[in-house]
Amino acid sequence: MKKIICNKLYDTETAEVLKKVTEGCYGCPEGYEETLYRTPEGSYFLYVNGGESSPHPKEEIRRMSRAKAEEWLAAKE
Repeated sequence: MKKIICNKLYDTETAEVLKKVTEGCYGCPEGYEETLYRTPEGSYFLYVNGGESSPHPKEEIRRMSRAKAEEWLAAKE
């Protein structure tokens, strides 16, 4: 997935996956996935997608600061 936010391209194809978390199973309305990425330039973003009853009912990319990315990683340990 690609998304431009504030004139900057975030692309799941070219960024490095730092951690992926899944809840539930595929097709489960409450299930979702969150994947933290780092771009080649060092920016961070979170890719989210899930079922209709999940915290992430639609596919989306959210940019993150380094501090927020580190906080997310620590929370997912």
